[in-house]
Amino acid sequence: MMIDRYSLPAMAAIWTDQAHFEAMLRVELAVMRAEVRRGLVPEAALGAVESAARVDVGRIAELERETDHDVIAFVTQVAQTVGEHGRWLHFGLTSSDVVDTALALQCRAAADLLLGCLDTAIAVLVRRAREHAETVMMGRTHSVHAEPITFGLKLASWAFELDRDRQRLAAAAADLAVGKVSGPVGTYSALDPEIEADALAELGLATDPVSTQIVQRDRHAAFLAAIAITGGSIERFATEVRNLQHTEIAEVQEPFKSGQKGSSAMPHKRNPILAERLVGMARILRGYAHAAMEDQALWHERDISHSSVERVILPGATTLLHYMLVRFAALADGLIVRPERMRENIERGLGLHASSRLLTALVEDGHLSREEAYALVQRSALRAADERRPFRTLVEADADVTAALSAERLAVCFDDAAFLRHAHTIIARLDRLEQRTEVPVGH
Repeated sequence: MMIDRYSLPAMAAIWTDQAHFEAMLRVELAVMRAEVRRGLVPEAALGAVESAARVDVGRIAELERETDHDVIAFVTQVAQTVGEHGRWLHFGLTSSDVVDTALALQCRAAADLLLGCLDTAIAVLVRRAREHAETVMMGRTHSVHAEPITFGLKLASWAFELDRDRQRLAAAAADLAVGKVSGPVGTYSALDPEIEADALAELGLATDPVSTQIVQRDRHAAFLAAIAITGGSIERFATEVRNLQHTEIAEVQEPFKSGQKGSSAMPHKRNPILAERLVGMARILRGYAHAAMEDQALWHERDISHSSVERVILPGATTLLHYMLVRFAALADGLIVRPERMRENIERGLGLHASSRLLTALVEDGHLSREEAYALVQRSALRAADERRPFRTLVEADADVTAALSAERLAVCFDDAAFLRHAHTIIARLDRLEQRTEVPVGH
């Protein structure tokens, strides 16, 4: 389980011991109903269990200390609350029939919550991307100025990436929404396949077509992988916030509430602590995904080496990603954007970002080879950077360039609007996301 510091109530409630055993009881009841319909269990027994069965986590813990078997402890405790009809509880079942099927119910509930949080985060990003569709900033590659973009385009990229994460997670969750009621090694030695089909249909789960004693763990590994990849996306976004909050860049800033402190020694500090926290959490999720993949190779029809791992990684990963999504949505919603600082940083670049358009113009209009044009542009560009002089001034003083291009054509090369003439086309693609997510007015 995740520590309280990074647990939010909605997800934490899914993974309590109470919720775990209640999910197991749901499975037991679904199987009993299917058995009653086929005359295998007395109807009176089902009525007694439905009306009297209760989960007592404390009593289960007491019994487990004696039996050293949590499922036997669970069945014994619930049977004690029912009385004589309790003997029909768990009839024809093996432990994993109940445990794996109940686990699928818990994972589905966790996935539903995560998918809802993804919808919220995507909607926030879409809204803010539209808000900053025309907020011009410098695009950077290798951390070096490249060509202008808009902050809206950056946020739109994030929105579409989270949407892909959502699709991956939804697919993995659907693949994991299976149960099994097929007995000790999956051969239906005690109960017919129809019992399984009826019970799982009631629970809204698919039937594992070929189970052993367990549902195979490739499904769980895919689920954890999708969670880890989503965490990696949040890490990418948070890393960008951290970079853009550098003192020397200062184009965005995390929300900083009244009374917040950045440093015990330096009162001026406003640090990107939430973004840093999210980056660290993504590392944990990747570790959980690795552990889930280690769980795939169990011995023969099953061993129990996966069980201890899953008690940690499934609650831990879903709880942590839930926290990350909620906090990231709040970060994106409250992110302070500084267009004036973005403009200052563009100007500090001395116009060097126009080098690509100048190169193209020299090849197209100046009829130079690409190698010749590249050499001309690079000569002035490197000098501008080294001497801290405007690139345009040096280019206009270069006789080789002015011989190849007219003053009017040269001016077009330094028109920043040309870099962003298709930005609105890209932003318009956000309509695809809005068809599914409703953009909130505020988060």
